[in-house]
Amino acid sequence: MPKTIPMRLCTGCKTQKPKRELVRVVRSKTGEVALDTTGKMPGRGAYLCPDAQCLLKAKKARCLERVFGCDVPDEVYEKLEEALRRDGS
Repeated sequence: MPKTIPMRLCTGCKTQKPKRELVRVVRSKTGEVALDTTGKMPGRGAYLCPDAQCLLKAKKARCLERVFGCDVPDEVYEKLEEALRRDGS
């Protein structure tokens, strides 16, 4: 039997893609929002395409705030954008 590929929904563009193609953003129990490069950090996770446009869509629609149930400061979005830019190049 073939192995099933876990699928996740991108928070920005709302398309379903394989989990390994997406970047995980996690909110820890302390309320810190960070980019999870390993995919194993504990906490509530949300997934984004490794594309700045998806992050921009998620920021504009306040999708991460809705998923995490808390305010996400602009500094976090800037760090995420920088990390996506760095990892994408």
